[in-house]
Amino acid sequence: MVKQEKRQGESFDNFYKKFKRKLKNEGTLQELRKREFFTKPSDIKKEKEKQARNRTRMQQKADELT
Repeated sequence: MVKQEKRQGESFDNFYKKFKRKLKNEGTLQELRKREFFTKPSDIKKEKEKQARNRTRMQQKADELT
């Protein structure tokens, strides 16, 4: 849970920017979006495999350049 206290003399814009940055760093919004809808276990497995293929492909491209 993110806690952000507004300091005396701090503008709302600065306070809001700090709050959003903490949310992003903590991964709260990303987790919320991920859990918004139910995802079947088979879909999760397919997505992980797809990400692994992409990582492998990117690594091979990087190796070719060096």
